[in-house]
Amino acid sequence: MLPNAHAPYSDFRVAAAVLDDQGRVHLGVNVENASYGLTNCAERVAIGVAVAAGAKRILAVGVTAAKLHPIAPCGACRQVIREFADADAPVASDALDGSLVVTTAGALLPGAFLSLVQGEG
Repeated sequence: MLPNAHAPYSDFRVAAAVLDDQGRVHLGVNVENASYGLTNCAERVAIGVAVAAGAKRILAVGVTAAKLHPIAPCGACRQVIREFADADAPVASDALDGSLVVTTAGALLPGAFLSLVQGEG
């Protein structure tokens, strides 16, 4: 999937996969834009694909950039992940050496803005 990322400005390709509440896996890649603020991160693309397919909740997130070290979702992605995932949902990232870092959506963003629809806000 990484080759499908559109990263002509940073050459930093990222791919993500999310597991939804129906057991389906949805994929996304980062899509950069010349107006850099309009760039879409892989995590948010994958969540958007899941929502478009009818997902209501995200159970797990995986992200990779095929780099020497695992990467972490940016702040905007952390907020979007928490919008759709419970605090204990795993978020995993790998590295070229095979190492894997697993944390949770809540650990990535304590104090997230939460929707009243989630019953948490």
